[in-house]
Amino acid sequence: MHRRDLLATAVALAAAPAAAQAQPAPTGTLRVGMTAGDVPLTTGQPSQGAEGNRFLGITLYDPLVAWDLSSRDRAATLKPGLAERWRVGDSDKKTWTFDLRGAVRFHDGSAFDANAVAWNLAKLLDREAPHFDRQQAAQAGLYTSNIARWRVKDARSIEIETKSPDAVLPYNMANIFYSSPARYAEVGNNWDRFAERPSGTGPYVADRFVPRQRLEAVRNGEHWDTSRRPQHERLVLLPIPDALTRVSALLSNQVDFIEAPPPDAAARIRAAGHRVETNAYPHIWCHQLSFQPDSPFRDLRVRQAANMAIDRAAMVALLGGMAIPAKGMITEGHPWFGRPTVDLSYDPARARRLLAEAGFGPRNPVRTKFIIAPSGSGQMQPLPMNELLQQNYRDVGIELEFEVMDWEALRGRRRAGAAAPENRGLHAINNSWAFWDPDIGLLGPAISKARGGSGFNWGDYNDPRADELGLRARETFDPAAQDAILAELHAHLVDQAMWIWAVHDVNPRALSRRLSGFTQAQSWYQDLTPIRVG
Repeated sequence: MHRRDLLATAVALAAAPAAAQAQPAPTGTLRVGMTAGDVPLTTGQPSQGAEGNRFLGITLYDPLVAWDLSSRDRAATLKPGLAERWRVGDSDKKTWTFDLRGAVRFHDGSAFDANAVAWNLAKLLDREAPHFDRQQAAQAGLYTSNIARWRVKDARSIEIETKSPDAVLPYNMANIFYSSPARYAEVGNNWDRFAERPSGTGPYVADRFVPRQRLEAVRNGEHWDTSRRPQHERLVLLPIPDALTRVSALLSNQVDFIEAPPPDAAARIRAAGHRVETNAYPHIWCHQLSFQPDSPFRDLRVRQAANMAIDRAAMVALLGGMAIPAKGMITEGHPWFGRPTVDLSYDPARARRLLAEAGFGPRNPVRTKFIIAPSGSGQMQPLPMNELLQQNYRDVGIELEFEVMDWEALRGRRRAGAAAPENRGLHAINNSWAFWDPDIGLLGPAISKARGGSGFNWGDYNDPRADELGLRARETFDPAAQDAILAELHAHLVDQAMWIWAVHDVNPRALSRRLSGFTQAQSWYQDLTPIRVG
């Protein structure tokens, strides 16, 4: 932390009420081993997928709309963040007003207000703005694609207008984070320099950043949300993409908290006195399919066969029971599951029949190639899982090859889309997916680009029925009515085998015996701030 930041914190603490100062000060350093191969982008809109949002977005920064991560017994829901409330206009259903909190300050001491929100939206969306940042714009593009314009009403309120009625905008706003205009000016209007001295409004203040190695942060004892003032003094984020290396780091006391430990290491972790936490959450390990002219998956029978060939029970066993067999994008029992008429469960005999109907057989197997990564955001154990998939496919007449690349490189290929030259000849991308909100889970992947679909639709899926249901859901502001449409849409996508769905993971992570206070939420996001380091 820089001298002026420390001084500002010291002054604020000196002015704090005596009762607050009487509380025992949080101590200790929480060291986290991430699955990411690099420290996420620190300038405000993190890289490394939703894992970057988890470790950099909601730690150094805050969104206007936040997730309530306080319970493990119910699915996480939205709650006020930097915005105290929001509403959509009754006339056009396109103009949203966000009323902001007062007295919020960036880590550098400057005020957070509606002008700061407008400045941050411009850095992502206004290519003519002097502070427009292509890197951050690329990371936020999936969440900002339907924003048309914005207008500052006064210091504490801003209007955001969408291109079309969008009932799921608040969910997207939970993934947009706000960096300090004052700090950007202070470092000479240079995002590379800002990355070395990031300034947000979040519960942690960046202290030391070593690219590709570590980010260290200190507790923000003046964070506007008193419930999220960290219960430890320091946070250290370490990229450790190899699962066994993460376990070794935990067992040798180099880290305290690791993501996605291998299932076969759970007994060893527990024997050492540590614990493994799991919980159900809205997530799926899947393969997004290409619908380009050269893709065999343009044939519904091949798509269905590719799903029915997967021995999901064997995959769950491979993962030590830390997974749930998938029957579609959404878990059974969820309001959006619906009533599919096609069962995609393991049935290799039926898979062979479907392939034969499509003109494939032992002498003429389906030949296909998938993009995969050895680790990454929620990918669990992707190499052995994909090897099992490869064997399952060979058993029914699908010859599968892989192009293996780093997780962030894979995400770049996903953003480019299946039609991009670099993806020519590749028919699927193994990118785990979430369905915590309607846009990410169903609308973005299903609505065709011709009808305004987003970059979530990697493979250019184009289905008139999916378009009709997806656009109707986006324009339905009543939650119960929207749920019913989403359930109908999901049932249709399962019947059409839009993607290959394998298993839902249970979000395992291992915690040192030195830690207490962590609540594993039913969410991709997790709140590190309550953790105490003993």
